[in-house]
Amino acid sequence: MLFLEREARMATTTGVEKPIGTDNVEAEAQGIGPEPETAVYVIFTSIDWTLKALEKAREIARLVGAPIVVVAVQVVPFPLPLDRPPVPMEFVIRRFEEKADEFPEGTKISAYLCRDPIVALKRVLNRNCPVIMGVRKKIWPTRDKRLALKLRRAGYQVIMVETE
Repeated sequence: MLFLEREARMATTTGVEKPIGTDNVEAEAQGIGPEPETAVYVIFTSIDWTLKALEKAREIARLVGAPIVVVAVQVVPFPLPLDRPPVPMEFVIRRFEEKADEFPEGTKISAYLCRDPIVALKRVLNRNCPVIMGVRKKIWPTRDKRLALKLRRAGYQVIMVETE
């Protein structure tokens, strides 16, 4: 597996160039496994919403004494090859790093390319760790809120931080 290591002001950033496939066989063949055993996961939704979710994650991480892992999953549409997303993942992570000056030390960003975000997140996240998502406060369920609800139904401990 190929990793890109970069140092941010207060955070270590890890981008993954090797994509997660759409089924478990392909993912296992690539050797992609879950993140650390004990961690507080923050699912990247948008830069501002993820920063709000990081505030909540910081509180929980202090209580349980675990590191924070930001998981960014980018969906690549089927007409494109899986390793060539429409927007390079490095660009998304770089923009996020620029706004994230207040990261707790040791925060890690893991980025994955996939066809189905639920399949990718199930493969990466640990079911026993809290998962925090920043979602937009709306009457009807947004795409991010539906993703959070699917993860909850799959047995993950999802905390939604609603923002305006």
